[in-house]
Amino acid sequence: MFQPRSIQSSYSLRDKIVSIDYILVFSVLVLGIISMFAMYSTDGGEFKYHTNSHILRFFVFFGMFFVVSFISIRFWHETSYLIYIGVFILLLGVKYFGLTSSGSKRWLDLYFMNLQPSELMKVGLILFLAKYYHRISIEGVNSFRYLLLPITVLIAPVILVATQPDLGTSILIAAGGVIVAWLAGVRAKFFTISGIAMLALLPIAISFLKPYQKSRILTFLNPERDPLGAGYQIIQSKIAIGSGGLFGKGFLNGSQSYLDYLPEKHTDFIFTLFSEEFGFFGSLFILFLYALILSRIIRIGHMTRSNFGKLYCYSFATAFFIYVAVNMMMVLGLLPIVGSPLPIMSYGGSSMMAIMFGLGIVMSCKIYKDVPVN
Repeated sequence: MFQPRSIQSSYSLRDKIVSIDYILVFSVLVLGIISMFAMYSTDGGEFKYHTNSHILRFFVFFGMFFVVSFISIRFWHETSYLIYIGVFILLLGVKYFGLTSSGSKRWLDLYFMNLQPSELMKVGLILFLAKYYHRISIEGVNSFRYLLLPITVLIAPVILVATQPDLGTSILIAAGGVIVAWLAGVRAKFFTISGIAMLALLPIAISFLKPYQKSRILTFLNPERDPLGAGYQIIQSKIAIGSGGLFGKGFLNGSQSYLDYLPEKHTDFIFTLFSEEFGFFGSLFILFLYALILSRIIRIGHMTRSNFGKLYCYSFATAFFIYVAVNMMMVLGLLPIVGSPLPIMSYGGSSMMAIMFGLGIVMSCKIYKDVPVN
């Protein structure tokens, strides 16, 4: 039998370094370096605010990625509920003390950075539910008493984020929670019933949407209805991606970007700028890096012996895939614009912090793969 404390204490720094998944580290590093060049391009080929800030944040949070990795998975299991509660308190803080920008109240001023707690909740909710489900049998998962708490901890932050308003992030948070429940063995009938209920309440939900949110939905259905207004972003995004061709226009030569036809090119539409400059094959390389990251996360989930680690890795991998897919489908006009950043590539400290924190816990599952979690 394993002795948890002795196993944990037997890991030297050398053991931890040897156990690192270097393919995952290399993939994240390459993607980060590409994002720096992309950010440099958004600043017109100069080291301005967005570029300098993005470079600094990447290396700070890349370092945090290693720090989190070297902390035992047992610690992350034991503190999962506290992490969720802490992030939820920050969300409440946004409601009462948050910064307002462009009609939305989503950030807390921490003096050294403006933190968006909703990004951290994407990881916090997965951690909470992975811990909650890891000791429950398949038979018990579907009993009502084991469904009540997960539903509560899922709905509460979703409502808070939706009222900021940030409908896109609230949907992504909900998706992460649903993924954990699905992987834990919750029966399909519960998701079917929930889906039918959501469809029935959809007309009521639409009535609570802000005018700009309704406009985004209408624009998605027909971007040409307002080509110089609500449809401008997505039309310019499609033009930029299409004009890149197979090999792109070349680094710093994207006309849509440099002539300022493309709004929000440093955040949600960073993939559009990259596609215009590096074309179809450059875009394929980005997709390859994301696929490589996903495959390593899934492989680590397969390797770790704890049910908590498996649930977390598989859920985080699926959620990560959704974040990437939603952003790329959004800039291609296949989904409404929902304000979803592209992981690691997009400018934004909170998003970068959340992704690196989540990946750090994945790496902790790899390093401490033989440590049992009770």
